[in-house]
Amino acid sequence: MSESAIKASISDALKAAMKAQDKPRRDALRLMQAEFKRVEVDERIVLDDARVLAILDKMAKQRRESIAQFEKGGRQDLVDIENAELAIIQEFLPQALTEAEIDALVEAAMAQTGAATVKDMGKVMAELKARHGSQLDMSKASGLVKQALA
Repeated sequence: MSESAIKASISDALKAAMKAQDKPRRDALRLMQAEFKRVEVDERIVLDDARVLAILDKMAKQRRESIAQFEKGGRQDLVDIENAELAIIQEFLPQALTEAEIDALVEAAMAQTGAATVKDMGKVMAELKARHGSQLDMSKASGLVKQALA
């Protein structure tokens, strides 16, 4: 299996950030690379693009959760750091879908799975994650599915 193209572009971006002496960008890119390396060592695999996207998606979600917590705690300094890291991570993720596009995907997944009640929510979410996992904000999709099935 060959190295992920996304992983290679992150490596190139890190080299550019180091040359430009852009410390915040360099540090965020190093965090990404460290997470890739941790997964490769722990699981004894070579990451492909799909797995790299899953890792980046997880890192972005962690940043969003941290931002919410830091805002509650009144720590604007930490919010700024997390926002900067999130922006850099999102550069390497596919463009997020709009609200209207998410609505259309939710309706299609509900029709495909035959979902009629809230009990069927798991099937719909599994379908959405399988088809659109890296592009879709699963928390938004979850709310829309719950609302549609209620």
